[in-house]
Amino acid sequence: MPGKRRALFLVLAAGLFLVIGGAAGLALTRQPVAGDYGAAPTLPAPTGPVAAAPQQRPAQVSPPVTLIIPSIGVQTSIIRLGLTASGTLQVPPSTAVAGWYTGSPRPGAVGSAVIAGHIDSRVGPGVFFRLSSLRPGDRVYVRRADGTLAVFRVTVVREFPKDGFPTSAVYGPTPDPEVRLITCGGIFDTQLRSYLSNTVVYAVETS
Repeated sequence: MPGKRRALFLVLAAGLFLVIGGAAGLALTRQPVAGDYGAAPTLPAPTGPVAAAPQQRPAQVSPPVTLIIPSIGVQTSIIRLGLTASGTLQVPPSTAVAGWYTGSPRPGAVGSAVIAGHIDSRVGPGVFFRLSSLRPGDRVYVRRADGTLAVFRVTVVREFPKDGFPTSAVYGPTPDPEVRLITCGGIFDTQLRSYLSNTVVYAVETS
């Protein structure tokens, strides 16, 4: 397994959304969010020039800046995630933003672009709180730095135990531009202070 991909998997399997110490004052552990937050708000689909699915190298695709998922009310900035000095995946320093792993293709380039976000924190829902509510056919929009939109259609929503995460299926090469949206999910273990599963949304670029 390539070094970067192995490091990415190890962080996911251990509990992807533990915030690195001191980052924006967030705690290192997560608690299930109390209260009923009701139905997901919906947003209108974004407007702008839609880029055709390219057969290009990743560097030829403009980097992502905004993620919009109208059916679950998500509209958020996309930050860049790399690897820490210890070789683990960086995670978003805030529950309010999503992060694109720069070791994966840019959204709209051929391959699986990985976008990660928090499910919640002690203070409330995170950006991917309702990620598991997505259904096949829902649209995911990524606005890029050049102003174009990459539009993806959800194909599959899966939940995997962290000790059985299918690395090759999630991060492996694909013949088309795709995205993988990833957060924690499943049961929250109060002793481990961690969710036991990951929710993964698969989506393929469409026009």
